[in-house]
Amino acid sequence: MPNTFGHLFRITTWGESHGKGVGVVVDGCPSRIPLTEEDIQKELDRRRPGQSKITTQRKEKDIAAILSGTFNGMTLGTPIMIWVKNEDARPEAYAEMEYIYRPSHADFTYQLKYGIRNWQGGGRASARETIGRVAGGAVAGKVLHTIYPSLEVISWVSEVHGLKAMCDPNTVSKESIESNILRWPDASNLEQVLKEIETAQREGDSVGGVIECVVRGMPTGLGEPVFDKLEADLAKAMLSLPASKGFEIGSGFRAARMKGSEHNDPFYMEGNKVRTRTNWSGGVQGGISNGENLYFRVAFKPVATLAREQQTVTVTGEEVILRARGRHDPCVLPRAVPIVEAMTKLVLADHALRQKALDLTAKSF
Repeated sequence: MPNTFGHLFRITTWGESHGKGVGVVVDGCPSRIPLTEEDIQKELDRRRPGQSKITTQRKEKDIAAILSGTFNGMTLGTPIMIWVKNEDARPEAYAEMEYIYRPSHADFTYQLKYGIRNWQGGGRASARETIGRVAGGAVAGKVLHTIYPSLEVISWVSEVHGLKAMCDPNTVSKESIESNILRWPDASNLEQVLKEIETAQREGDSVGGVIECVVRGMPTGLGEPVFDKLEADLAKAMLSLPASKGFEIGSGFRAARMKGSEHNDPFYMEGNKVRTRTNWSGGVQGGISNGENLYFRVAFKPVATLAREQQTVTVTGEEVILRARGRHDPCVLPRAVPIVEAMTKLVLADHALRQKALDLTAKSF
C-alpha cells in the first residue's frame, strides 16, 4: 500500500499535519530488541520544529508514546505503534488554502487524484508525516545495532544555494555536524552559509541544497541483484521524502564524464579481507554492498511556501495572487538530516533481515 515502506522490516505512517496526531506502525521488528520511548525521542528531537532561528517556529514538543509492541523495555516481535500528538497546528492560517492552490505544493495534484483534500497544512503531503519515518528509523537503528554493533549512519548538510562544505565522508564526525544549527561540518564558511539562509528568510524566500550520507562499518551482501538493488531501494527511500529532487550514489552523475579506467575500483587484499582502493561505487556493486563505506547524496528543492506574493489559481480556475501565511522553514535541510538517516536505517534493517532469512551462514552475519 502507498503508506507502507519495506518488506520484512516494514513501516506504515499515518496522520495529517493538522489532525489529532501523527505516527507509525512498525511491523517485522524482531523480538527482544531493547527499545524505549527515550530511544525514539532523541531522534524526534533532532527533526522537531522550532530548533533555531532558521527553522519553522511551530511549537511542537513531538513527544513519542509507544502504544504497543514492547514490554519492560524490550520488543515483543509484534507490531509497534508509536503516536505523536499535534499541539500547535493553527489551522486558521490555512483558511484561504481551501480555495487556492499553492504553487509547487501537492494541493492541485492531490485534489485531482482523490477529489478531496485536507487543506489544513497539506495533510498527508506535509513534512510532518516524516515524524513516523524518524520514529520507525529509530527502531530500525536499534535492530541494526544488535546485528552490526560497529555500523554508523551519519548525514550532514553539504551544500546550500551553491555554497559547499568541504569534509571527508570517511572521517567526518557526528559531533562536528551537531555542533551548529545548520548541521554543517565546515567551520570555515558556516557563517557565510547561515547569512545566505537568513537573507532569504528576510526576503520571504527560501533556499535548497544537498544532504550527504555515509554509512561506516557496512557489512557485505546487503541488497539484491535485480529490482531491489541496495542503491535502488535507497533512491526510492530518499526520493519519497518531501522536497527531495535528486539522488546519486558514489560517483553519481560524475561517472558520465569519466573513462572506465578512471572509474573502476581496483581490488586489493588487506590481510584476509578484500578491499577497493577507490570507492566510486559508493559501497555498492551489482546492487549488493561490498563492505566499503556506503556513500550517497540527496538534493532538496527550496521550500515551496513563501512569505511573498506568488501567482496561482483558485479551485474554480480564477487567477489570483497568493501571499502565504503560517510558519515555514526558509531552508529544510537541517531538519531533513535526521530524516535521511532514518530512511537509510529503514532500508538497511530491511535488507539485513532479508539477508539473514536468505542464508543463515552468510559471512555478513
